[in-house]
Amino acid sequence: MQQTVVQKILAKSTGKEYVKVGEVIEPLVNLAMSHENAALVLNQFNEIYNGVGLEPKVWDPSRISIIFDHRVPAESKKTATNQKKVRQFVEEQGISKFHDIRGDEGGICHQILPEMGYILPGYVVVGTDSHTTTHGALGAFAFGVGATEMASVWTLGKILNVEVPDTIKVIINGELPKYVTPKDIILYLIGKISAEGANFKVLEFHGTTIKNMSTSGRLTICNMAVEAGATSGIVPADDETIRYLRDEAGVTGNIEIINPDIDAVYSQIVEIDASNLEPQVACPHTVDNVKPVSAVEGTRIHQIVIGSCTNGRLDDIAAAAAILKDKKVAKGVRMLVFPASSRIYSQAVEMGYVTDLMKAGAVVMNSGCGPCLGVHQGALGDGEVALATTNRNFKGRMGNPTSDVYLSSPVVAAYSALTGYITNPLKGEN
Repeated sequence: MQQTVVQKILAKSTGKEYVKVGEVIEPLVNLAMSHENAALVLNQFNEIYNGVGLEPKVWDPSRISIIFDHRVPAESKKTATNQKKVRQFVEEQGISKFHDIRGDEGGICHQILPEMGYILPGYVVVGTDSHTTTHGALGAFAFGVGATEMASVWTLGKILNVEVPDTIKVIINGELPKYVTPKDIILYLIGKISAEGANFKVLEFHGTTIKNMSTSGRLTICNMAVEAGATSGIVPADDETIRYLRDEAGVTGNIEIINPDIDAVYSQIVEIDASNLEPQVACPHTVDNVKPVSAVEGTRIHQIVIGSCTNGRLDDIAAAAAILKDKKVAKGVRMLVFPASSRIYSQAVEMGYVTDLMKAGAVVMNSGCGPCLGVHQGALGDGEVALATTNRNFKGRMGNPTSDVYLSSPVVAAYSALTGYITNPLKGEN
């Protein structure tokens, strides 16, 4: 019936056989996620019920997940008080998918959801965070919403007035060259189509490169789909999706695979030959200001950040640790590493990666989003330059509008930490 993956998911969620692009629908939600901004949602939620004189009650506590990750541990009285309010709400409503500030089950929301098996292919997932697009890596239609919209979801269990989006098909073929990673692919794509190139559309990823890519890499690519303006990014579920959900997320129930029709209609087709790529760097102050590393190597840097919901998984940390093992971070450079979850942190300890990084001079921090958006742990000083594996480099993004932020893969970041300058890995290895 010429449907894309997202059209099929939305048709299923509304009980229809077919939905057309531009049609306004009200899909049922499989999972609704918030982090500390659940405090804002809570205020809107209470207003809804106060307006009709009823006791506030969420539609289904098993389908709501709340994860503290942006300011952890709390850095202020205001944050601590908001977190306290949310804890009380979670207890009152019986929300079980709650992840507090803990060393055994905490972490960044966009890592916790996949690794806990909360996301399945075909799900409609909404989150009060723009990088909810991450979860399309598991074959779900996942997108960000505002606090008012989320309050409505908590009440009704569906998202109102959703316009079925158009889809861009992205075909990526070829074997990745040495030192080129999924982060380089998505940076290159954003640079190619621009920060507005996928506005209000879905990026649907295909090709041999994607087929051979781990779920970790797919999470990176879908995470940054929003930086091209996309409503969502999605990789149709396949054998790798099932492997990850079974082996790493512990899912035992049924997993439904949803694929696009062979004759699905796309608004645009973008093709990328990954075998010709070199490592990419997004330069200040927009994510689509992308250049090959060879064009910016030699740029002085003061802080390296490896981690975040984009590149804080075990393979990212392993790559950095292998590069820094038995070496030293350059003088005058601060290197911050924050694993995406407590589970990943624990695994990195067991594998010896944390020891290798710390001996090299890196500071390994608890899982959290603070350094990425500059609200907690790791803000930049006036005029300083950072190279980060995070997802945004807007002016002031890491806490200081007079600083510059460059974005790269963990491989480029680790080699650059050794020199104090943005470094081409092909030269850095020598």
